[in-house]
Amino acid sequence: MKATMKQLLLSFCFLPLGIYAQYTRVWQGGNSANAALGEMTYSQAGEAVRIGGHDFATAAIDSITFGPVAHQLFSLKDSLVIDLSTDKAIYAPGEVVSFSIPSSTYKLPAEARVRYRCGADVVLEHPLDGRQWTWLTPLDDGVGYLADIYVPHGESQTLCATIGVDVSSSWKLYPRYGFVADYDISKVAKVESEMEFLNRCHINGVQFYDWHNKHHWPLGGTRDELLATYKDVANRQVVTSVVKKYIDVQHRYGMKAMFYNLCFGALEDGADDGVNMKAWAIYKDKAHKEPDAHSGLPASWKSQSIYLMDPSNLQWQNYLGDRNDEVYCNLDFDGFHVDQLGYRGTRYSYMGNEIDLKAGYAKFLKAMAKRHPSKELVMNAVGGWGAQEIAGSETTSFLYDELWEGETEYDALRRHILDNKTYSKGTLQTVFAAYMNYGKASGAFNEPGVLLTDAAIFALGGAHLELGDHMLCNEYFPSQTVTMSSSLRKKMVNYYDFLVAYEQLLRGSGTETALTPTTNKAGVTLNAWPPQVGSIAAYSTRVGDRTVVSLLNFRQADCTQWRDLAGTMPEPKEVTDLTLTLNVADVQRVWVASPDYHGGAPQELAFTQADGTVTVTLPALKYWDMLVLE
Repeated sequence: MKATMKQLLLSFCFLPLGIYAQYTRVWQGGNSANAALGEMTYSQAGEAVRIGGHDFATAAIDSITFGPVAHQLFSLKDSLVIDLSTDKAIYAPGEVVSFSIPSSTYKLPAEARVRYRCGADVVLEHPLDGRQWTWLTPLDDGVGYLADIYVPHGESQTLCATIGVDVSSSWKLYPRYGFVADYDISKVAKVESEMEFLNRCHINGVQFYDWHNKHHWPLGGTRDELLATYKDVANRQVVTSVVKKYIDVQHRYGMKAMFYNLCFGALEDGADDGVNMKAWAIYKDKAHKEPDAHSGLPASWKSQSIYLMDPSNLQWQNYLGDRNDEVYCNLDFDGFHVDQLGYRGTRYSYMGNEIDLKAGYAKFLKAMAKRHPSKELVMNAVGGWGAQEIAGSETTSFLYDELWEGETEYDALRRHILDNKTYSKGTLQTVFAAYMNYGKASGAFNEPGVLLTDAAIFALGGAHLELGDHMLCNEYFPSQTVTMSSSLRKKMVNYYDFLVAYEQLLRGSGTETALTPTTNKAGVTLNAWPPQVGSIAAYSTRVGDRTVVSLLNFRQADCTQWRDLAGTMPEPKEVTDLTLTLNVADVQRVWVASPDYHGGAPQELAFTQADGTVTVTLPALKYWDMLVLE
């Protein structure tokens, strides 16, 4: 049944007051500003209402359907002067988002409006009449949205702020992993601001690196007597109240707090704490003469070697499970981030039997999951080693690959993501521990190298462990020899907003397609993935009825290695008015979005199509544009 505006507004009388107020504002506005809202459907009484393709929690009455309205093209202008924040990094479907604007940042124009987009579709919009407001999220699970504040000017709009919103029932759907690595007394005054930044970047899980007393005895103290302070393996001060404060603040933001530890580490004094340093150990020889160890640690550390236990040994599993019991009884961690050391060569048990470490990892994970079934597990696959077995254990929240030499080409990122999809039968996301500017000993991170790598990881469907209480520069997480500039810090916010806003297109159930745009623009070449120096790389996927084409600018690149080892990657030169032709048929709508422009907001584009091809002109390309054809 088609309804008039009067019927629609009457039907809203049955909605909760907050919903009524929001939607009457939208439909009373009833003009081009709401053009992308699209089809609106009511189901039977007591079911959810569906607006703009999204379900909302509300009472419903008779079935009413509103046909889609025509899309309208707007010219976008940037004036991103408003700092916009949300109260959490992730929201359950149907949960309320609280937005806020610091009072000191900007005077709001009287005509300012706020809208919420899913892709390029406007789900809802209304006038902005204050610095704090709320939005009831739709019931769809695993969907990213972009909220933006804008001022309309006829055929143009000026954007004042944007922010992503992740509506997901679990962080496993789209993990965005961060870290903390220092817990001394100086952190008491820093925890809030550090986690506020991680929340602004929508980090929904945090790894607590080297928070522990000893690898084989992680808790600082005992189950019944917790120490106020203790030393980590490097003899750095750890303040227990700081660890607790980090956990509490992260939980307030909806983040998961994961404690780090090796799956098989024991310090030199392990025997004093009940570790059977002989029978449980890994050996380099059948005669158990040479125990395996990670040695050569500084003399100032608690132990100069970390001895390795067999992760498949049941007694070791029980021992460490007991130690983890003590951790969970005293600290409100959400799970265990499990580390390993990569390929070790042929190794043996005390009895002289060859150890299958990959299989041992899976057995260890299953044992930890059985001991603490309500807790999360994540395990590092160093260089991808053991990833198949880790995925096959069906215990981890996502797959985590630490990349090293031999995996430095951009295409290695794609290979790991595709391998992990295969190993997990498409059920687990990939997060990379990928250390940027690894050859730099000081100074600031090279912004072009970082942004190109993040663009590639995000476009390919992964996430990057890089943000924490500082920016990560190498595998020893406390190291802060390379720092993040204020410019890069701002751009990280844009890139993570983008990752969240379009997560279902970037990290959803898309499949690769062999689609490479062509152009006749002088001096510009395009190539299919992987990247080539001097060219624009195109990576395309099919997501439902949408073709998604990521264009990454390597025209000025000095190499095709993501690490940007010495920090020499040049800044790409902007390409403007880039006309592309794509072999896609039956296109009804084309839009583009980029973390480099308009705060990631989508912009609809005029296009022509004939003989199974579409021609469209991109306004500009800096690092990364995402072109979507519907």
